[in-house]
Amino acid sequence: MPYSYLSMASKPGILTDWPWKPLGSFKYILLVPLITEHIYSFMEKDEDIDVSKLVLFPFMLWRMLHNQLWISLSRYLTAKGTNKIVDKGIEFDQVDRERDWDDQIMFNAILFYWGNKYVPGGSHLPFWRLDGVIITMLLHAGPVEFLYYWLHRALHHHYLYSRYHSHHHSSIVTEPITSVIHPFAEHIAYFLLFAIPILTTVLTGTVSIVALAAYITYLDFMNNMGHCNFELIPSWLFTLIPPLKYIIYTPSFHSLHHVQFRTNYSLFMPFYDYIYGTMDKSSDTLYEKSLRRKEESPHVVHLTHLTTPESIYHLRLGFASFASKPYTPSTWHMWLLWPVTLCSMMLTWIYCFTFVVESNRFHNIRLQTWTIPKYNIQYRSKSQKQSTNNLIEEAILEAEEKGVRVLSLGLMNQAEELNMYGGVFIQKHPQLKVKLVDGSSLAVAVVLNSIPKGTTQVVLRGKLTKVACALAFTLCQKRIQVSVLREDEYEKLDKLLGTKSEGKLVLSKSYTCKTWLVGDGLSEVEQKKASKGTLFIPFSQFPPKKLRTDCFYHTTPAMQTPLAFENVDSCENWLPRRVMSVWRIAGLVHALEGWEEHECGYTTSNIEKVWEATVKHGFQPLRVPTHLNS
Repeated sequence: MPYSYLSMASKPGILTDWPWKPLGSFKYILLVPLITEHIYSFMEKDEDIDVSKLVLFPFMLWRMLHNQLWISLSRYLTAKGTNKIVDKGIEFDQVDRERDWDDQIMFNAILFYWGNKYVPGGSHLPFWRLDGVIITMLLHAGPVEFLYYWLHRALHHHYLYSRYHSHHHSSIVTEPITSVIHPFAEHIAYFLLFAIPILTTVLTGTVSIVALAAYITYLDFMNNMGHCNFELIPSWLFTLIPPLKYIIYTPSFHSLHHVQFRTNYSLFMPFYDYIYGTMDKSSDTLYEKSLRRKEESPHVVHLTHLTTPESIYHLRLGFASFASKPYTPSTWHMWLLWPVTLCSMMLTWIYCFTFVVESNRFHNIRLQTWTIPKYNIQYRSKSQKQSTNNLIEEAILEAEEKGVRVLSLGLMNQAEELNMYGGVFIQKHPQLKVKLVDGSSLAVAVVLNSIPKGTTQVVLRGKLTKVACALAFTLCQKRIQVSVLREDEYEKLDKLLGTKSEGKLVLSKSYTCKTWLVGDGLSEVEQKKASKGTLFIPFSQFPPKKLRTDCFYHTTPAMQTPLAFENVDSCENWLPRRVMSVWRIAGLVHALEGWEEHECGYTTSNIEKVWEATVKHGFQPLRVPTHLNS
């Protein structure tokens, strides 16, 4: 097995960890003294303004934005499958390993700050000098590329590889940020290498702000591009200018280095691999194959939507580290991002089209998640009912055109007041080949199997949805008493169930029952009246607000995914890692079983049949909390 398939550095060397690792997310506090001094220096009236110093920290922010744009673009295109190189996904361990990709930007900012302050000629830089740009280009193409090639080969020697470089090669399937995931010692070496053109122009007095900014941006651009898992360099470019193949690498060229390990060592210019015979013979073949690869057509589509303005960051296309954790609304750092949040809201308003956010594989089934760019508040607005349904309908018809077998309706895309649990679309398009699934039967099955064994009475409280009514009916049939707290809800259920309630449906004012099945509309007053130790089991799409520390809260209906479910690197909304909502699972099971009927509108599939099929395919029920704060 080649070293590239090892995980972390097996024998970590000195200076492996970043100096500020113990600070965690508070590492940026180290920049506060520098930024404070930075601002103070411009407040002194007797000092000339140093523009090169002024743009230092804004340029740091630009680098972060640049990298994030690459991350989002890469994840979007790999989810669609267009020009994909390696047909394999990434997992949570890679996301965790690569979450601190901003370390090198912070490291560079500190060094540039010191350089501006202490290196002769490092301050008051001119805006533009052509000679400095030319010198930078020549020094990069010559010494930098040459020295990097041999440094890289040295890092693949077992001694250095096992202590340092194996950390980078833990990622077989690369993402743009994989490019900067190295031990601290390696980043020191890389900075010294890339400093050759910078220091030369500084010491010769030919440096300029444009040359410096353009060179660093070029390094970031090429690094990010080379680690994308999709090919984007058009073949006509090499046909038009054949020598370019020696001075510009492609994502597929560097991808082979991560897979084959002992080939394609070059930085950005394959020239040295050609000279020293280390170019992988399959480079051209993989390049052409990747360019020919078309967008993948999924077998199953899960249609979801944005929930809050901040939820855009939690999408797989947003911040990878945020998306890899359960969503928690309005944390303190979200307030710092309000300008970006506002821009994203405007973008979703302008670009009002469904987009792909995630692609998974389970055995031979490809599952994609599509997102409608509307928020909860828009779904609840009567004035936006028609436009929202139009977007859902367009997604269904697009899935039909692509040959999708099953489309599951997630979150509020199946709301009764919006489209009668999806039934509107079946009435309008009775000849649909794609099967619409609202997941109600699996939701009922999961809630039923979450009720502790031996339970003889439950409280049913919340909006009486299709799932709630099916729960009430099934529980009554199982001879479990269903207590309803509100008279209007009791009357509706009593009229719906009639004699089928077996006398087990009761109107109650007692709050002593320890098992509550809850949905949308559960009030704070009702929660506070519940007995100590009450177990709240949601049957709704959205979880209740956790007000009680002396009670237990189960998740919204969801199940643990089997290990065979691939490319799982983000959490579905508020759910834990590798846990999927039943509404998403239901569509997948529907396709796996080859069921030909729709499950939407006011019909429900056989609950036992759906549950048995789901468990058969490896999906497991979640542990019901039995300890406080579980």
